[in-house]
Amino acid sequence: MTITVIVEGKNDRSKLRRLLDPEVHILCTFGTLNSVKLESLRKKAKHDEIYLFMDNDSSGKKIRGVLADSFPDAHHMYTRKGYAGVEGTPDEYVIAQLEKAGLEEYILYPPVL
Repeated sequence: MTITVIVEGKNDRSKLRRLLDPEVHILCTFGTLNSVKLESLRKKAKHDEIYLFMDNDSSGKKIRGVLADSFPDAHHMYTRKGYAGVEGTPDEYVIAQLEKAGLEEYILYPPVL
């Protein structure tokens, strides 16, 4: 099964790209969604298992709501209030959210020093 994680922006994607296996697709909304962007996301995600990882702010909540309607079976991951979005969330917390979502086999754990 193919896994797709949808995030808001390219910095969020870069953050997750460092922590997830390259076989996981990471798509960006690039801000507000319109029907063209939504259709593009649907085409790219096709029959993938979808995970939504949005910022914990008003914009992220709005985007999550629209995506939840378009992908009703999507799994939801959350950042903590106070973090500067997904990109500003500490790696340890992102990894904990990925584990909580059941994505352990795709996580690229940082080396232990």
